[in-house]
This record gives sequence, structure tokens and C-alpha cells, in this order.
Amino acid sequence: MDKQATKAECHLLDLPWEDVLVPRVLSLVPLQTLMQLQRVSKQFHSLIQLYLANCRDFHLSPLAPSIPREAFCSMLKDNRVLQSLSLLCCSDWVTDSELLPVIGQNQQLQRVDLRGCTCLTRRSLVAVSLTCTHLTHLGLAHCEWVDSLSLRSLSDHCPQLQSIDLTACRQLKDEAICYLARKCVRLKSVSLAVNANVTDEAVEALAKNCRGLERLDLTGCLRVNDHSIRTLTEYCPRLLSLKVNHCHNVSEHSLEPLRRRGVEMDVEPPLQRALVLLQDVLGFAPFINLQI
Repeated sequence: MDKQATKAECHLLDLPWEDVLVPRVLSLVPLQTLMQLQRVSKQFHSLIQLYLANCRDFHLSPLAPSIPREAFCSMLKDNRVLQSLSLLCCSDWVTDSELLPVIGQNQQLQRVDLRGCTCLTRRSLVAVSLTCTHLTHLGLAHCEWVDSLSLRSLSDHCPQLQSIDLTACRQLKDEAICYLARKCVRLKSVSLAVNANVTDEAVEALAKNCRGLERLDLTGCLRVNDHSIRTLTEYCPRLLSLKVNHCHNVSEHSLEPLRRRGVEMDVEPPLQRALVLLQDVLGFAPFINLQI
């Protein structure tokens, strides 16, 4: 009797798709590799489509320069469970036409990152606000199409918002920021950097309404001065980080109480700045006891 053991062959696609491959294997594979796998066979194409229809986190930025817009639309056409969507700096091709269908069928989105997506319009932000009412984090840096009306829509419909990046959204003025602060009182992280329209009025509204504020970026907000910084000190005991570089009307007089609380800042104290300049000029800095 031949007792030779027969070798059983096991192929990757023989493993359970929904219980093993999709949640435990494909979730670890880079998106670019998944796109390549789709072309291997019809079975692989079906498997990747199943994964894309069920993935909750979709971050496109590493692929953005090379992916055709048709491929993006195809990848997410069946997905209705997204919780996090990042299209960071996909400025060359993402327009409302590609984004709106994805937003419209994913009501559970909590994180949306559109930083640098300059080809979108206010329609996209309105769609996000009306559809994604559970939104907690939103990135809109360098999206100059963001205006007061679309930000008001966001404020009215997304009260759970905790983080928003409005860097270089130059259409926005104090009125829109104040409205956001009154409606989204759970905000913990806000960037208003590189916006010459922002004044003390907007900063004070954030301080007084968003008492849990932890991080605030005011870099390049030239019209902000000491008055609003003192308001931050009074109303925001949880503040951890404050950026005021190039805010020429903010002085050490208002910053010093925050430094004593351990708030991280992007500007050095005057004496420290002087020592750095001296070192640049002389090539060395004299020893000075900063504890005095």
C-alpha cells in the first residue's frame, strides 16, 4: 500500500475573503500595490473591489500625482462605509465631479482631509457639511475657495467638529470664524494661519466659546495683538500649543504667562532670540544664566 503523503496545495485566494483577506491581509498592503494586483486576474480584481467597498480609511496622498481620476471614481464607487478620507494635495485632478459622489454616499465620514485641493469649489464643503454630520476633523489648508457661506453651513451641521485647518483660506474674515466658534464649541485644534483678515475678534470668540482649545495656529495673522492672547490665557486652561510667528503685534508681555504654564510656542523669549542672533554674528554666544 502506497503510504506516500499527498501534498495539499494552498493558494492565497483560497483563504476566506471577507473574514481573512480583506480585514487582515489587504489592509496592510499599500494602495499602489492593490491597484497593481487588480490587473493580475479577474479573481484578484474582484477581491480588491471587495476590499475597496469595505475599507473605512482611504488615504490617497502617496498616489495622487499618478492616479487617473477615472481610477479614483472606480475605486470608491461601491463604498458606503468610509470613516476617514484623505486627498491631501491632489490639486491636479480632484474636482467637485469626483468628490461629490463619494461624499454623498458616505454619511459616516468623521475625518476629511482636502488640504491643497485647489480645484474644488464651495459646493464640496457644503456637501460635506450636509452629509457628514458626524465629522470631527477637517483639513482645508490652502483651499482659497472656502468662503463665509460654506463655513457657516459647516458650522450649522457639524457640531461635533474637534479639529479644523483653515490655513491660507483668505476669503474668511472674523465674522465667519466667530460663527464657527459659537456653533462648534468642541473645537480643540484650529489653524487660522496666513490670513491677514483675522483679528482679535476671531481669536477671542474661539477662546470664550471653545474652552477646551488645545492647539491654535495664528502664524502670520498680522492683525492679532496682545489683547486676544491675554483672553486665551484667561479662558483656555487646556491650551498646549500656540503659534504666533510673524504676528508682529504680539509681544512677550502677553506670551510670558502662557510660557509659565508650559504652553509650547514657535517663538523664543527675547533673550533667547538675542543670543541666537549674537551667535549667528560672532560664531559663539556668551554664557548667560537664564535661570536668573
